[in-house]
Amino acid sequence: MCGIAGTASTLTPDPGLVRRMCDVIVHRGPDGAGYHHDEHAALGMRRLAIIDVATGDQPVRNEDGTVIAVFNGEIYNYAELRDELVARGHRLRGRGDSETLVHLYEEHGDDLVHRLRGMFAFAIWDRTRQRLLLARDRVGKKPLYWRADGSSVHFASELKSLAQDPRMSREIDLVALHHYLTYQYVPAPWSIYEGVQKIPPGHLLVWERGRVAVRRYWQPDRTPGGPVDEREAEERVRELLLESTRIRMVAERPVGAFLSGGIDSSAVVAAMAMQSSERVKTFSIGFEDSRYDERSKARMVAEHYGTDHHEMVVSGDMLDILPRLAWHYDEPFADSSAIPSFYVAQLSRRHVTVALNGDGGDECFGGYQRYALMNQAGRIPMLPRGLAAVSARVGELVTRRSHGRSLPRRLGRLMQFAAEHPSRRYATLMSCFKPEQKIDLYSDRLRERLAETDSRLLLEEVFRRSTARTDLGRILDVDLLTYLPGDLLVKVDIATMANSLEARSPFLDHHLLEWAARLPDRLHVRGGHTKALLKRAVAPWLPPELLAFPKQGFGVPLATWLRGELRDLAHDVLTDDTARGRGLFRPGAVRDLLRRHADGSDHSARLWALMQFELWHRAHAEPSGLVGAEAGCSRTGV
Repeated sequence: MCGIAGTASTLTPDPGLVRRMCDVIVHRGPDGAGYHHDEHAALGMRRLAIIDVATGDQPVRNEDGTVIAVFNGEIYNYAELRDELVARGHRLRGRGDSETLVHLYEEHGDDLVHRLRGMFAFAIWDRTRQRLLLARDRVGKKPLYWRADGSSVHFASELKSLAQDPRMSREIDLVALHHYLTYQYVPAPWSIYEGVQKIPPGHLLVWERGRVAVRRYWQPDRTPGGPVDEREAEERVRELLLESTRIRMVAERPVGAFLSGGIDSSAVVAAMAMQSSERVKTFSIGFEDSRYDERSKARMVAEHYGTDHHEMVVSGDMLDILPRLAWHYDEPFADSSAIPSFYVAQLSRRHVTVALNGDGGDECFGGYQRYALMNQAGRIPMLPRGLAAVSARVGELVTRRSHGRSLPRRLGRLMQFAAEHPSRRYATLMSCFKPEQKIDLYSDRLRERLAETDSRLLLEEVFRRSTARTDLGRILDVDLLTYLPGDLLVKVDIATMANSLEARSPFLDHHLLEWAARLPDRLHVRGGHTKALLKRAVAPWLPPELLAFPKQGFGVPLATWLRGELRDLAHDVLTDDTARGRGLFRPGAVRDLLRRHADGSDHSARLWALMQFELWHRAHAEPSGLVGAEAGCSRTGV
């Protein structure tokens, strides 16, 4: 596990720049650094040593030094790959996973990605062909940014590395901002900066003598897999989860697990405990507000398996961490559960270097309540076009005038749902700011610039491209390819790497993902019940009372904080001269959101999105922001 950065160019690259790019992400790899420099490429990495601690330094090279690689992640099937490569005559110097990449490239070229089981972002430099290959794992566990400037391509694990180059533009990509305000994250391939992109999950980038090409190499296949015996399916879930957990426990450094009290993390802890000769170390975060505190459920599992359990309570007086989070996240990021994620990573790092988690369980097995809602909404017939337009307008009016009352709000949404295609229904459901709310918020300049851009089309395109034959299957694809990598995996990667901790996700093993993707809908959502198959499969592993609890999620008391501990901060950063001077949002609209939230309506998600954009801008996009924030992080020990 580490952070990587580098440049390939038709000219001679600057090795000093690559060193600076690596220095700024030392938190991703505090155990060492490595570099390669030749006439057309400079590669670098920071290492967090987990496997092959003694001999696993990077960059790695083939026998004659013509193929060089830097790598971030873990390849869990590396032992089998090494045996195959040795049998084919390759000589490997170390005992770890990274060295397999250069030899697999020699054997399979770009198709080496299909041989890898794990999480990864890597760069392979082919000196003979003057060709750079960049790749990101199937679901996007590990990040990879890039930009090209004609003669060169630059890449890095974090945006702040690319920003070490003074030639990089700091202009905000207004389309990316528009998408961010819809989804609360900047979706791939956009980044918040003009001219910088993310390699999407399951994609490759090839740079060869100045030319760039990006292509997809993986997406889930949701064509039905034929009749399924439910008892056999339950047994197969247990087998796959035990195996994917076992291979993720391999490490030369201490291993533990995040334990939220939900089904997914509890199942992972159970799978660890059944396969470990030592007590599993578990870590939980709680809140003073009991509505968001799941520690009692986590304790049930910890006591059931006798884990070495550790807890921390996040309170309002711990929110001074926000500027530090803005520096680490590199882009505006408005998932408020980044706060407890950071603290559980910080707590875990005091005891372990690797932490397993339950990420992906909901996307694999249909765990979100919105899946049941959309399944039920699928029974609502599409109205004729003229009637649909009337229903949409009336529904929007009813929703606006519901003043928080449940019945009229639900009636209004039902009328809007009836007017929309299922893909639009889901895109609307997943939106933070709706289009009409953006129109109210934007300045005249921004409104004119973005008038023809509909962020909801991003999700609708994934919905349309899915191989699933049902709307539920298509929605699962949408989340697996957008929300999971754009929000959840970014949140955990940054929170853990900021604390020099490696996160591993058994549910995101592609063998398990691909098997689950072909299951019939009834094994995911049954009536109003979600995650039907997984709950039955892991029921023998868990305390019975745990399965009776409704899904709670990893939420925070954000609405309360924005009326209390964070009220002054929200007002200050959203209404001061600096924020108004950007000319992006109408000051009156921002003040109105603050007022309505203070008066009791819940606008916490929208206010949080605006706050995180403003905090990000002050940490990164302003001339002194990067240096100041970086210095602040060094003072706090990261």
